[in-house]
Amino acid sequence: MKIAVLMDPLAQLTLKKDTTLALIRYAESFGAEVMCFTPDDWYCREGEAFAQMSVIQAGQAVLKGEFPLKSVDVILMRQNPPVDSQYLYASFALELAEQSGVLVSNRPQSVRDTNEKFGVMQFSQCMPPTLLSQDRQRLRAFWEVHHDVVFKPLNAMGGHSVCRVDEVGSNLVVILDLITHGGTQTIMAQRYIPEIVTAGDRRILMIHGEPVPYVLARHPAAGDWRGNLAAGATGEVLPLTDSEKALCKQVSPFLKAKGLHFVGLDVIGEFITEMNVTSPTCLVEITEASGLDIAGMYWEGIKRLLKI
Repeated sequence: MKIAVLMDPLAQLTLKKDTTLALIRYAESFGAEVMCFTPDDWYCREGEAFAQMSVIQAGQAVLKGEFPLKSVDVILMRQNPPVDSQYLYASFALELAEQSGVLVSNRPQSVRDTNEKFGVMQFSQCMPPTLLSQDRQRLRAFWEVHHDVVFKPLNAMGGHSVCRVDEVGSNLVVILDLITHGGTQTIMAQRYIPEIVTAGDRRILMIHGEPVPYVLARHPAAGDWRGNLAAGATGEVLPLTDSEKALCKQVSPFLKAKGLHFVGLDVIGEFITEMNVTSPTCLVEITEASGLDIAGMYWEGIKRLLKI
């Protein structure tokens, strides 16, 4: 099997626990040929996509050469947000390879269609009270109803620029000005879910539409309320609960139909808050604590799709 991985530069990744690197190592362990390329490495010419490919050796990216993307069997789309114009252009390039018969995981069209904040709006029965708007008055009115609200940009990760405004309402006007860029950018407002303090922000990995039976509960750091490891949260691996299984069951058919093979659901309390489809993480943490072969689950599913 020949595999190419679109990923961020190696220097930007945490080598010991990066999910993309764990998937690469596992593929190499069963004899696959794996090459990688970054957003700077691809280009399109006369209707075909190409990339300067590297292989990872001893923690370093070693240049392999230039290859057409259609020359591989599988491309992993693992570029981190923001999903900006350059990200979208990369998805178009990978779609050219897909049209030539390459399996792209996750499917480019579905990644474009499923914004990590916006995507959960398709499952309103599974989410907390939520508003998406750039109108600062409408966002303020949402806070006046719910009194304790989390405001998030739609195009960020790792807890960046996520703000909570409690019933006191301190700095609400300033926060809305900043996050909406003066009322020009749509953001997400969600009612604050207090279970994040007791149960954490729980990452569920959905592999080919099925939930991994353990989750990573991310507990906010002292003095913080964000459940992001990048923001200092600590992780605890726990069994999937019955209520979480019920949430996954509702989302599963959508993921399978869309070719979203590796997805991270963020669940707080009884609600899905985000659906991460670009480059979900936490595989290494859950694998090490549970002993589950999650990377194996993913690659066996890819082999089934390739019929090998």
